[in-house]
Parts: sequence; structure tokens; C-alpha cells
Amino acid sequence: MHFIGSAVTDKGNVKQTNQDCACVRVGSCEQFGEIAMVVLCDGMGGLDKGELASATVIRAFCAWFDNTLPLCLAKLSWNELSGEWDRLVKEQNYLIGQFGKANNVNLGTTVTAMLCIGDNYQIIHIGDSRAYEINDSIRQMTEDQTFIAREIKNGNMTPEQAAKDPRRNMLLQCVGASRAIQPQLIRGRITKNTVFMFCSDGFRHVLTDEEMFLSFKPDNVTDVVNMEQNSKRLVESVKSRKERDNITVALLKCIV
Repeated sequence: MHFIGSAVTDKGNVKQTNQDCACVRVGSCEQFGEIAMVVLCDGMGGLDKGELASATVIRAFCAWFDNTLPLCLAKLSWNELSGEWDRLVKEQNYLIGQFGKANNVNLGTTVTAMLCIGDNYQIIHIGDSRAYEINDSIRQMTEDQTFIAREIKNGNMTPEQAAKDPRRNMLLQCVGASRAIQPQLIRGRITKNTVFMFCSDGFRHVLTDEEMFLSFKPDNVTDVVNMEQNSKRLVESVKSRKERDNITVALLKCIV
């Protein structure tokens, strides 16, 4: 499997700092060939504290990719990899929470991360950033862990009502601001030439699934250059529609 990826972020129209953070890492090993990881975090907190939370989690995943993953590959077990990531995000939840208590601030971050080895992947997810799978169509893979998503699922609110509800950004859990977290874990197999898209809520709020599909379908993202061009074009479209949040999108294309 061969991977190409990109990440584009913008502080947007209103906020003075960018509290989003994303990374795309591609490595290789003799046994499995190329290995890829994508992590996207949307931080929250006063002043620069949301930026601190998101960047801290990104650094933790990158350190794991560099130092721990090579040891796991010798005897690959997806159950063990899932356990590694579960422990990682729960450790970050504790550490960021302790920092907040010590400094009397509230801060936290969403996390949506994917690891690809061979033709298999796992995703870990906390919050309301999203992962999508794009091939012949577009499919949301992660579940929003928000108040309104729960209300829609329980039949107490329609999607149309949710789009205008002032509580649309109210998270049920996030890393650093929740006493305990229960991540969503997804595993699957990679279909050739699939594009995986990861985004903060500021990117997707004012875009349709069709717009994202047309920009990022496999035929339209053939290399890193047009990945970044298409991403930046959609980011500018989001800004023109008066989105107030930070805006981030990351892409990973899997080529057989």
C-alpha cells in the first residue's frame, strides 16, 4: 500500500488563535511496506489553552508513532494496537486535566486519529471532529459525541432543528475536560484508491457532503499538490460563508 496525504488549517474569520492541529505521518517497514497515521485535534479553552491541548495530543501521537509503533510491528496485534491508543488518549486526558486544575483553567481537545498498516486500519475518536471515507460516495465513519447528535439519535430533535440549535457545539466528552472518556474505536480494511478525510467541525458546518465528495473523490486528488489546492479552495469557501470557527482538513489517499 502506498499513501499520500496533506493537512490544511486556517484560524478562520474571527478567532485570534488557531486551536486546531493536525498531522499526517508516513513511514515504512520491511514487513508491511508503508505505514500511515493521521491525527486531527480541535482544541478548546481560553486564550491559547485550546491550542496547547490540541498540540500536546498531536505530539503524544507522533512520539508513539516514532518510538512505540516500531516495537509493536515485530508481533503485530490489532488488539494490542487498539489498547495502546486507548491508553494513550486516556493518559492525555489525565495529564491535560491535571494541568488545567493546577493552572485553574478549563481546556480540552477532540481527537480523531487513524493508523493504516497493510490493508487494515483503526480509528480512535473522541468529540465532534470527523473521519469520512470517500470512494464512489462519501460516508461519515465517526459518530459525533455531542448533545445534539444524542438528541437526534433519540428522536428528540430533527437534523434541521440541530443545524440552528445554539447547543450544536456542546460536547459530551473530550480529552482533558472530561473526568473519564470512552473513545469510539473503528477497525476496517482499506479499499484501493480510497481517500480518507478528517476535519474539524469548523470545516464541515457550512459545506455539503456533495461539495466535499466532488473536491476529494479519488480521481480529483492524484497527488499532494492538488490535495492541498482542493483543500485550500474549500477552506476559502468556508470562510466566505462566514464560518466563525477554526478550519482544518486532512486527507490520506491509499493507493494499491
